[in-house]
Amino acid sequence: MHKDVQQGQFDFLVDKALSSGAVDAKVVPAGKVFVEDRVRLKCRVGCVGYGKKLTCSRHCATGGECRKMLSECGCVLLVKFRSPAEADEATRLSTYRNWLDPAAPQDARENAAKFWTDYFGDSKRILLTMLELEKSAFNAGYTLAVAFTSGSCRLCEKCNLENGICLHPNMARIPEHAVGINMKKTAAEAGMPLSFPIGRTPEPMAILLID
Repeated sequence: MHKDVQQGQFDFLVDKALSSGAVDAKVVPAGKVFVEDRVRLKCRVGCVGYGKKLTCSRHCATGGECRKMLSECGCVLLVKFRSPAEADEATRLSTYRNWLDPAAPQDARENAAKFWTDYFGDSKRILLTMLELEKSAFNAGYTLAVAFTSGSCRLCEKCNLENGICLHPNMARIPEHAVGINMKKTAAEAGMPLSFPIGRTPEPMAILLID
């Protein structure tokens, strides 16, 4: 742990995360968060929503800027959730193709659509939990605490991208991958591994920069 962090100092955040529905939560040194430029590259070549939201990697801090911000932090809170969405084998291995490809079998498209509806629907719960954790850290004196969430922002049906001004700046938070955080590697290093391809029930993870 960072030299300035005392044992148990952030137990109140871990306890709050778990009592709010997280399946795991752990405080780790900020230096154990891995930032890689190739994560942002994956956004550009693999995301159907690339560039369409103000919280997208195209409009956020770069990986280099994220590394600098993390260097100014002592530690972070990793929070793992369990989504209510369930994926059958076909959806698990081809989540985008079965959802978007009109040539995919009808039952596969329906299963994939239900998976994404359930998955996206749960994203607001994750966001609200992370906002509460950020607020708790702030009220405890960690005034620079900032939450990153898991997945694309879904506060608005259509992002106010054309005007360049977020309509919910008090709630909108950036997905960790948008700034280049490799959550798979970070989670594995912390002993909270994530499965890819996803298991039957995905386990999204979010992060709170504490201090």
